[in-house]
Amino acid sequence: VQLQASGGGLVQPGGSLRLSCTPSGRTFSNGAMGWFRQAPGKEREFVAGIRWNGGNRFYSGSVKGRFVISRDSAKNTVLLQMNSLKPEDTAVYYCAASVSSLIMSSMFMTDSWHYWGQGTLVTVSS
Repeated sequence: VQLQASGGGLVQPGGSLRLSCTPSGRTFSNGAMGWFRQAPGKEREFVAGIRWNGGNRFYSGSVKGRFVISRDSAKNTVLLQMNSLKPEDTAVYYCAASVSSLIMSSMFMTDSWHYWGQGTLVTVSS
């Protein structure tokens, strides 16, 4: 199983980016997918997650209201629309997938996720 993440880049503060993640090798129709990020010198932290069946969405407090996670079932792809970006959003963003449908508290823990993508760098700077 591989998770292919893309969409990172350099953006000015206040700008937008959209990340996408497409798994290959299996589907997660009964599970969940999400995004984490890791800034230099910091631990990997939860950003957003979505249950594939039902579409329940969860966000960290730092991105709620600015980021939107969604799924495209036809393309088997998860998207992260990031708006009103701030310099503190600068990090490597990782796509993650779980074969089981996670409760909200479990989504925040890296150990809850079974598969990880390679990471895509997002830099917010003027």
